[in-house]
Amino acid sequence: MRILLVEDDRDLADWLMQSLEHRGFQVEWAEDGRLAELRLTLEDFDAALLDLGLPSLSGGQVLARLKAAQNETPVLVMTAQDTLAQRVALLRNGADDFMGKPLEIDELEARLLALIRRSHGRSRGLYQCGPLAYDQTSQRFTLRGELFTISPREQSVLRLLIQKAGEPLSKQQILDRLVSIESDLTTEIVEVIVYRLRKKLGDGDVQIVTLRGVGYMLEAVGEAG
Repeated sequence: MRILLVEDDRDLADWLMQSLEHRGFQVEWAEDGRLAELRLTLEDFDAALLDLGLPSLSGGQVLARLKAAQNETPVLVMTAQDTLAQRVALLRNGADDFMGKPLEIDELEARLLALIRRSHGRSRGLYQCGPLAYDQTSQRFTLRGELFTISPREQSVLRLLIQKAGEPLSKQQILDRLVSIESDLTTEIVEVIVYRLRKKLGDGDVQIVTLRGVGYMLEAVGEAG
């Protein structure tokens, strides 16, 4: 899960990055509002952690611009001013959740996971594409009701594809999301992994489709357009 941390306090940012990465998140850092807006516009993140008191653009301005552009990245706002009026204003302005500082890392992890599950429309961490299903809790795939056994690397790539089923992911997007887990991955290795997954899925009713110049997409054959 790829997170953009937007925080201008370097010490706090370092602590949050280390704590969240220890819990399995891939965390990247932006220290001012303009850079955060640019990265959230051009890159694909599962969620953003947004501080309000930022240089260049305030957190509130970043949030307003994202929502005006219909950017659907879930945003959890971090604030030291945790009043009822501010919480209501944040939610009305497009924040998906908020936490007051100082942060409790266990609660933050739980809130991030809940945000990401909701953003994928899977409140219980269950993903499905035709006869292929993935249970995020057990981290297991099933195909036509039977356990679908694949290598860890294949599972990492297929997990990304099923979480975005029906939407294309480029090789670079796949690489960006996995690079903290597999530091030696390259786009060529991603191609090999996709090739192996296609062979294991076979010619049945769920396939990995190549969209030339765009990327890979997982789709159920009966739903192909």
